[in-house]
Amino acid sequence: MLTTALRNFQAHKARQLMTVLAVCLGVAFVSGTLVFADSTAEAHRAAASKSFAGIAVTVTDREPPPGAPAAPHSSVLDDALARKLAAVPGVAAVRPTADGSAALNAADGTPLRVSPGANPATGYVPGKDGRYPLAEGRAPANSGELAVDRGTVAAGHFRIGDTITLAIDGPVMTKRLVGIVTTEDTRVTAGGTLALFDRATAQKLFASPGHYTGIDLSAAPGTDQLALSRRVTGVLPADRAEATTGAAQAAQQAILVDTLTRGYEKLPLIFAGVSLFIGSFLIINTFTMLVSRRTREIALLRAIGATRRQVSRSVLLEALLVGLVASAAGFLLGLGIASVLPGLLSTDGNTLPQGPLVIGPRPVVAALGVGVGVTVLAAWLPSRKAAKVAPIEAMRTTDQPPSAKRSRIRGVAGLALLALGAGVLVSLSGAKDASEKNLQNAMAGCALLVAALIVLAPVLASPMIRLTGRLTGRFGITGHLAQQNALRDPRRTAATAATLLISTALVAGLAVIGNSTGQALDRQAAAGLGADYVISSRTPTTGVDPAAVRRVANTSGVQTASAVTDSTLSTGGGVREISGVDPHTVNDVMKLDFVSGSARDLGPGRIAVSSTLARGSGVSTGGRLDARLGRNQELRKYTVVGVYKDNPVAHDALGARTEVAHDSYLPGSVQRILVRTDGGAVSKTTEDRLRTAVGNSPLLTVQDREQFVHDAAGTMGDLLTLMYGMLAIGIVIAALGIMNTLAMSVAERTREIGALRAIGMDRSGIRRMIRLEAVTVAAFGTLLGLTGGLFGAWAVGSLANGAMPQYALALPWGTLLLVCLLSLAIGALAAAVPARRAAALSPLEAVAEA
Repeated sequence: MLTTALRNFQAHKARQLMTVLAVCLGVAFVSGTLVFADSTAEAHRAAASKSFAGIAVTVTDREPPPGAPAAPHSSVLDDALARKLAAVPGVAAVRPTADGSAALNAADGTPLRVSPGANPATGYVPGKDGRYPLAEGRAPANSGELAVDRGTVAAGHFRIGDTITLAIDGPVMTKRLVGIVTTEDTRVTAGGTLALFDRATAQKLFASPGHYTGIDLSAAPGTDQLALSRRVTGVLPADRAEATTGAAQAAQQAILVDTLTRGYEKLPLIFAGVSLFIGSFLIINTFTMLVSRRTREIALLRAIGATRRQVSRSVLLEALLVGLVASAAGFLLGLGIASVLPGLLSTDGNTLPQGPLVIGPRPVVAALGVGVGVTVLAAWLPSRKAAKVAPIEAMRTTDQPPSAKRSRIRGVAGLALLALGAGVLVSLSGAKDASEKNLQNAMAGCALLVAALIVLAPVLASPMIRLTGRLTGRFGITGHLAQQNALRDPRRTAATAATLLISTALVAGLAVIGNSTGQALDRQAAAGLGADYVISSRTPTTGVDPAAVRRVANTSGVQTASAVTDSTLSTGGGVREISGVDPHTVNDVMKLDFVSGSARDLGPGRIAVSSTLARGSGVSTGGRLDARLGRNQELRKYTVVGVYKDNPVAHDALGARTEVAHDSYLPGSVQRILVRTDGGAVSKTTEDRLRTAVGNSPLLTVQDREQFVHDAAGTMGDLLTLMYGMLAIGIVIAALGIMNTLAMSVAERTREIGALRAIGMDRSGIRRMIRLEAVTVAAFGTLLGLTGGLFGAWAVGSLANGAMPQYALALPWGTLLLVCLLSLAIGALAAAVPARRAAALSPLEAVAEA
């Protein structure tokens, strides 16, 4: 039986090529993603280690205990401590630093690579600076000069001598570029910027005159970092400063960048799962057809003594060989994917570190486990069918159709799954929120719905293909024969269409949900915003210069400028967002729909909450809510003076700005300015005036109403990427499946095609018949998939409707039409090779073939 399995694998390798390709695609995504993740992590570690190569220990201020007031001017890191540390045994050099963050504008005035934690700034250390060696120009010498890294120069289109606009927090500054440095700091190489000032300026900006934010120590040769750290700790004031080794800092920085880029693994792994799931149907169909073609051969083996177990093992061994070949090919393809992913995922604002591919045991084991496991599991059902072949079937010349009893059982099982899945989805129509439980039920319902369609597909194939026969019938006898060929084996037709069914259902459902949600977010943002312009900080750790608020209010054409302070409100249900507003102007810039109460009563100890927060906390107007505001760790009782419908502009709660700003993480700060113009005027001139009023700060964005609403739905981009990715995968695997099925069908119908050629059908008619058959199968799978996807989207959409009143089902007709056309086109293209092979058959040789 081993010899038989090897012979069958060798004999049918061409027909199993499609199966190998389908599995290979999934394995490539899995192994390539894992190699990419390991390689990127190692590149991060290498870059971080190089960045901190000259630092053995860093001394910093000790963080005050939680709840204690911050004291930025009480730092003990000064020149006196630096001299004291220089005398510690094992210290080779001392380099005091004043570090912070600075956002820059590019040469054209647009913000440059502004991102939390990705815009380090510090004072330049003269002499041999291992971290930031000077490459061009000179070091900054006074408060009006600046040096930046090569990447920032390239991205911002700067040259030595240019004036650069930047902001630390608040007022905008301008400085002249005098030097360019190189750096291995992963925060910068991963898409950030680096700004270097002279020491006095850095101290003034990030610490206080004469003080530092850190003191870097390099070690004498042969000195251990941990030992040096312990000696340094011994001379520090225990409650005011602490020492950290350079290795620990490098590890922390690598973890930070790993965390920022970890999401890159998710999307390829989702594609891998989808491709393997869809590909499993191709595997099942391939081995089922192979078993059907070898029925007489298997029956003869049974007749000469082969047991059922031996027959089953023979098929599974053949699947094992296919899996091994697919795994090897997929792993090699995965290495190619891993090598190009950094370039594909890197942008001007986010560059992944480059390094050699790291091939560990995890990707290899995953490739073998996934490729072999999926192939063998998918071949298990066909192997059982092979084991049931009786010796007497060696006498039969045709395949036996499935019994009526089996068809009835399939129909009953499919209807039961359909009723269960539809019942679960319909039961969610009254859901009021998208809770985890409701989402799990929705996913279970969609899975049951797809499973029901797959089970019912052979039962539905006959009536649906007969219905489409009215269209194929317009092509005459070739169209009629194509319809009959598709009806010849409904199970095979259904299995071939399953790949398109699944991918179409996923894409159609996601497209509808994405389009509906995007429009709902647009409507929600538009309904909640009364202002004509929104000026906001790009990062949560920065604020608007208070002087800029006054300048905006005095800008020509501005009717109302209402400052908003954003902070957090910690309740028993988690951390929420609270907006500190002016009760007298909030109704001019926000469209608040109060269920009860109003914003007029906002004040110290009095807040308004959204409907979701009120429902989750069990409070109503007049009730009391225990919460912590901002950095204040004291639990206070706040009186609820109103409950308003969810509003993304107002966030989860509203409070008086004076109170919220007092306890915010940036005391007294402003994060947003909502601007109402005279007559609602929106123009380029008004926008330019507002940008000028805020000093064209790179920390701030100025958006008109339309831009703000558009950005509110920006989260749909990832969903659309996922949707089109799955469509591409589904189309590729569906094409392989249709091509494989038709190729085997042509081989089975050799004599039939020869007879058609003998009685007068020309080559073009044969090709047309095969293509029409493929299009019929593709249309069947697409129609079923669209039905399931649209129903699932309608049912799941009710979850969003409960949490977002503006949600309404909105069909993306263009996308759905594109899906249908692509599916039909891929069916026709997949039939090209089998059709050409069928047309090339010689009538006499085909008829004579046994």
